[in-house]
Amino acid sequence: MSRIGKKPVNIPSGVTATLSGQTITVKGPKGELSWTVVDEVAVTQEDGALNFAPRAETQRARAMWGLSRTLVGNMIEGVTQGYERTLELVGVGYRAAMKGKALSLQLGFSHDVDIQPPAGITFATPKQTEIRVSGIDKQLVGEIAARIRKVRPPEPYKGKGVRYAGEQVRRKEGKKK
Repeated sequence: MSRIGKKPVNIPSGVTATLSGQTITVKGPKGELSWTVVDEVAVTQEDGALNFAPRAETQRARAMWGLSRTLVGNMIEGVTQGYERTLELVGVGYRAAMKGKALSLQLGFSHDVDIQPPAGITFATPKQTEIRVSGIDKQLVGEIAARIRKVRPPEPYKGKGVRYAGEQVRRKEGKKK
């Protein structure tokens, strides 16, 4: 039995969840998200909450049960509070700046790296060495943050590169004479 799947997803005030067939649409103060639940999972809406249950006792149905509940819970949290990932730039001369809505990175290459935000994602640079990626879709925020980090991942000898805030980079010892 899925411990996560058993818990109902409560719908807070100010958020409307519409269930049409297997598609769940969630509207809140920050925006609107929709997702189609797989056929192996049954969704019911009652008493201001969404309940999930597997239609059969197959392994895939049990796996999708907890996943569906978590994804819908993330959608509700996204339209109420939103999500944010913070990245840090470590290295001499590494800087981030905004060019309109796009993010411009100087990471030691011979050229600047410009990243355009997809729909629903906003960038912010409170400091030259800090980038904030925010939006209502948890997966998209994480994916864009990972793409930014992939431009110059932290290297193990000096620790230079783009890293998540609070990320510990394992350092290696350099060459010995």
